[in-house]
Amino acid sequence: MSDTTVEQSVFVRACHGESVPHVPVWFMRQAGRSLPEYRSIRSGTPMLEACRRPDLVCEITLQPVRRHSVDAAVLFSDIVVPLAAAGVDLDIKPGVGPVIANPIRDAAGVAALPSLEPDAVEFVAEAVRLLIPALAGTPLIGFAGAPFTLASYLIEGGPSRTYERTKALMHGAPDVWHALCSRLAEITLAFLRVQVSAGVSAVQLFDSWAGALSEADYRRFVMPHSAAVLSGLADAGVPRIHFGVGTAHLLPAMAEAGADVMGVDWRTPLDTAAALVGPDRAVQGNLDPAILFAPWPVIEAEVRRIVSEGRSAHGHVFNLGHGVPPDTDPEVLTRVVKLVHEVSAV
Repeated sequence: MSDTTVEQSVFVRACHGESVPHVPVWFMRQAGRSLPEYRSIRSGTPMLEACRRPDLVCEITLQPVRRHSVDAAVLFSDIVVPLAAAGVDLDIKPGVGPVIANPIRDAAGVAALPSLEPDAVEFVAEAVRLLIPALAGTPLIGFAGAPFTLASYLIEGGPSRTYERTKALMHGAPDVWHALCSRLAEITLAFLRVQVSAGVSAVQLFDSWAGALSEADYRRFVMPHSAAVLSGLADAGVPRIHFGVGTAHLLPAMAEAGADVMGVDWRTPLDTAAALVGPDRAVQGNLDPAILFAPWPVIEAEVRRIVSEGRSAHGHVFNLGHGVPPDTDPEVLTRVVKLVHEVSAV
């Protein structure tokens, strides 16, 4: 459970829609490849191995907090970590992403999918316990992949642009689809509960690829399973953030799934998003990551616009509209944090 200092942090208060002295900032994928210190410490260590080493997770998670003075840390991990811990044969291949040895495409595959025992991710709990004192009051965000996004990896066998096999199974064998997503919702909830019990101050559910679906398909095939995860954390006492890419048409439905904060990508202005998700939910976002490569006056103008649009929301957490690109100049991120704090100060 969060301590009093963290509960009164600018980030947690903004998530709850409370008044704050400035808009808080953190960046998706802030702990990672854009930092030379990250590339140095990760050299020669495969991704899954790095995620299983609490000392390494702790150091990598702290790096952007030290460098950028962001208002929240995000646990260094990957959305497939709980699947691997449960026993799914997979690897994270550099330049490709998660690759599944035996894709799941029928009822037998679903039946063989193991459950996640909390002890199997004790390394995550240990990393969180190391981080809490090291962060000295800076909130720590835990996260997990949502059932649809995890299912798409398991069915396709890896990343996909079209989700052909995923959609074919969804529509062609809905019983198999719902059985798979129910199992994945249980795994995801178990993974997030481990993080909450160890001390994270908020959680983010990444449904990265839900934007590939129509609203009707989202409501029928996906929303019940994401809602099962989010409602399962209703008593956890921490803000729940929900995020996807290309989800402008899904924002009302995703908000109904039960999050406290809706992550918004760069395609939808925050004042528009705030109207779509309702008056009782904060928004998070939403600078286009590509803008980080533009001249500084362009970046500054976009930051000012987003902060202004965010004022119409119940609460606003500044972030990118997706993750930090690997080639981003870290100094630009540091300047963005400082600028957001300055222009939003009250």
